Amino acid sequence: MTHRIALITGGSRGLGKNAALKLAAKGIDILLTYNSNQQEAEKVVGEIEALGAKAAALQLNVGDISGFETFAANVQKQLKQHWQRDTFDYLVNNAGIGLYGSFAETSEAVFDELMNIHFKGPFFLTQRLLPLIQDGGRILNVSTGLARFALPGFAAYASMKGAMEVLTRYQAKELGARKISVNIIAPGAIETDFGGGQVRDNAEMNQHIAAQTALGRVGQPDDIGGAIAALLSDELGWMNAQRIEVSGGMFL
Repeated sequence: MTHRIALITGGSRGLGKNAALKLAAKGIDILLTYNSNQQEAEKVVGEIEALGAKAAALQLNVGDISGFETFAANVQKQLKQHWQRDTFDYLVNNAGIGLYGSFAETSEAVFDELMNIHFKGPFFLTQRLLPLIQDGGRILNVSTGLARFALPGFAAYASMKGAMEVLTRYQAKELGARKISVNIIAPGAIETDFGGGQVRDNAEMNQHIAAQTALGRVGQPDDIGGAIAALLSDELGWMNAQRIEVSGGMFL
């Protein structure tokens, strides 16, 4: 049986790593990318292989479009070498950074960095990888609860994610002819090292978010990794062009 393959950007840590492990546990092979920490990425590859799935790690800076052609060639090489295939099945545009700053004080440099990583990068990376995505495959983009509710300090970051939500609908419309479905998951606040680990390490912030969440706690990486695996399951194959918030019911 041919195993399906998911390509996850930013799969060496945080939510990307969790999603990779959850998908691998369901028998899906993983191609994951890392920006700088190869050692950490190779450890995740080992964890995936321990679950009985195949895996490989590739370096990618999602904010640097000039590297996409080389990256796509490397993906092709890995597919042939490890899987004797020309295509993969699922693309998860997960890689990202969290930069906090008020609207009044956001610099052009910070704005450009966030745009390159969270919008321009996924836009052109997905475009570049289209020939390698299997017809009938799936794309899952990643947004944030902050695109629905506003918390001071995230104007630029949330704006890029809002743009990704609009792009998701256009991708779904235009890729429908190839039977590729495109959805976007919007996590709420999660306890990871994202954005300097504020949600995880700042007890006051953690308690405040828990108090504003219907289910009474802050999210865990398992909450999102499991949701990503579920959203890519065959049972949800008919879902298309949707924003799915997975936040435990924040700010309802």
